[in-house]
Amino acid sequence: MRLDHLSYACTTSEIADVVQRIGSDLGGTFIDGGRHPSFGTRNFILPLAGGCYVEVVSALDHPAALKAPFGQAVHRRAEHGGGWLSWVLAVDDIGPVEQRFGREAAPGKRIRPDGVELCWQQIGILNTLDRPEVPFFVHWDCPDTEHPSATGRTGTSIAVDTIELSGDQTSVVEVVGSDVGLDDTKVAWVDDDEPGVSAVVFRTPNGPVRID
Repeated sequence: MRLDHLSYACTTSEIADVVQRIGSDLGGTFIDGGRHPSFGTRNFILPLAGGCYVEVVSALDHPAALKAPFGQAVHRRAEHGGGWLSWVLAVDDIGPVEQRFGREAAPGKRIRPDGVELCWQQIGILNTLDRPEVPFFVHWDCPDTEHPSATGRTGTSIAVDTIELSGDQTSVVEVVGSDVGLDDTKVAWVDDDEPGVSAVVFRTPNGPVRID
């Protein structure tokens, strides 16, 4: 289990400004990730060190955005002002996670602008809808060389240092386990009015950058 990516939701009209703002703050360049046809969403990604990435995602004017759990989550977060949507953990075997949740993972795919189709399985979005502090899980059905963290990367030293979470810590432990530390990434619990990812602190060549 490792940190795969962090999702930041906004409206379609705001996505260009959000991508520019976060990219400027971190000193990195986002890449057009393409559309998720089954979820009714689209994204831009910023590859990071350590095999993870930041995703800025918006809901499209498409029926799937109101039907698919991921599209619902993105739409809801964007309509409430936007911000960090969730943290996502990658697993090598989705089977044990399916057993834990008592249901099968949902398939996902998107076609990058260069025509490459990425496929994966994900599970836990329904839990995230109810408890935004709880991560969801993904298993990639593609080689590491096609993982979003490797797309267009020429070598980056930007990395996730700390994920600040608010809400019910017990809910997270129930799905992740007692140890929610992730390699070089720390998880810190903070007091906030809204549960979920309150902020993320990044290590950059110019020092730490906190984005809320």
